[in-house]
Amino acid sequence: MVMEINEIREYLPHRYPFLLIDRVTELELGELIRGYKNVSINEPFFNGHFPHHPIMPGVLVIEAMAQACGILGFKTVNKLPADGYVYYLVGSDNVRFKRPVMPGDQLHIEAKVIREKRGIWKFACRASVDNEVACEAEIICAERKVA
Repeated sequence: MVMEINEIREYLPHRYPFLLIDRVTELELGELIRGYKNVSINEPFFNGHFPHHPIMPGVLVIEAMAQACGILGFKTVNKLPADGYVYYLVGSDNVRFKRPVMPGDQLHIEAKVIREKRGIWKFACRASVDNEVACEAEIICAERKVA
């Protein structure tokens, strides 16, 4: 299942400059998601991180992985942010950064469901560039109804 940006925007409440998934290339409900983010020098965070050696902040790499997890969760349970639901990033374990992510990179993101119980999801995530791991983490998200 491929998702273009307009469908992704239906499943994530994030908008510029915080929408960090450009395309979903594979999705198996309740199992896994794969997608990517095209990293451009025009990203606003590069102005300050770091001006003479631009690197995508690690927390945003984690956020990109968490957004992929949110899409997989929403698609699996057939809910949307428009229905009043949100996926919160509530934890991350075993986070390791292996290489910097820089302008011009295509950040490939993969998340696999480890488990889900009562709206709490745990995912095994990996972000890579050119088949080289940039970051690995276990990410925990909570599905919640918002008022």
